[in-house]
Amino acid sequence: MARLLLPVFALAAACAACSPAPSGAQAPAVVAPPVRTTGLDRALLDAALRDAAALPQLNAFIVARDGRVLAERVVDGPGLDAPVNIKSASKSVLAALAGIAVARGEFAGLDQRIAPLLGDRVPAGVDPRVGQITVEHLLSMRAGLESTSGPSYGRWVSSPDWVGFALSRPFVDRPGGRMIYSTGTSHLLSAALTRATGRSTLQLARDWLGAPLGVTVPSWPADGQGIYFGGNEMRLSPRALLAFGELYRNDGVTSDGRRVLPAGWVRESWTPRARSPWSGGSYGLGWWIGEARGHPIYYAWGYGGQMVYIVPSLRLTAVMTSDADQRSVGGHVQALHALVAEQLVPAAERGGAGAAG
Repeated sequence: MARLLLPVFALAAACAACSPAPSGAQAPAVVAPPVRTTGLDRALLDAALRDAAALPQLNAFIVARDGRVLAERVVDGPGLDAPVNIKSASKSVLAALAGIAVARGEFAGLDQRIAPLLGDRVPAGVDPRVGQITVEHLLSMRAGLESTSGPSYGRWVSSPDWVGFALSRPFVDRPGGRMIYSTGTSHLLSAALTRATGRSTLQLARDWLGAPLGVTVPSWPADGQGIYFGGNEMRLSPRALLAFGELYRNDGVTSDGRRVLPAGWVRESWTPRARSPWSGGSYGLGWWIGEARGHPIYYAWGYGGQMVYIVPSLRLTAVMTSDADQRSVGGHVQALHALVAEQLVPAAERGGAGAAG
């Protein structure tokens, strides 16, 4: 596979446990004009599929342009309709639920403070700055609390009260300050959604996303108090992930014209709000932000290579799922980035007849 070129695809690190992207990543500086080609260049698409099939950790690969699936393959593992653990790509799904909650008035807005929603779930004696944390801070990983990811993850998920543990972490920055990647921060959002609506995050995901998209949302783990894991362990099939990616590509509207996400939510989600402490790359509201050949790329990223890539200027969506029980061995995630940057993006720029054989 061709070598990943830093100026071509600038990406952020997804989490402390994931392979960090190359240093020097920046938010997209150039917004590419829409490309008028259709389909995908056959030779480049075939090459991408061959390279994908050679990746030992990859399970499934789907590429769509203009809403039309042009290639889908099961490389290893379950089928395209089988739910798989999407790991931290769950954070992007959770962000969609937050946007719908804002539109429905369940959250007063992005500046809604979470402590009043959580009520007695806030432990006595916590730092008073907990009262300043907003929905936006949770979505952009800027709560200021010490991370529960990386070395602290095991202690956190072994604790009897995940919400209380996360809120009791010491502040390492002010709320709204620098990015501190923490799945505990996302779990607080799940708890806030549950308290605000009186319904579980599972019910919300099924009703607000699964039903309008026509996809199955299976159950996933919850904490000891019944709050569904926020930001990890969700299970969706590759085809369900494609439907989710297409929803964002189409500004929150389904293929049959039904608005699911509020107008403007996708733009808000894809506006850089934070920078990765490892690479300097950009993060919006539950989405990572990169660039390839002048085209902004927005992507959900889960541990081990659970990916949803969206390239709006090319009307391109790609889904890749991988073995979630392995670390990113041999530069696996970087190889997935390179498939997009060096093969799928040029294939869309050139255009072509369509599906690969």
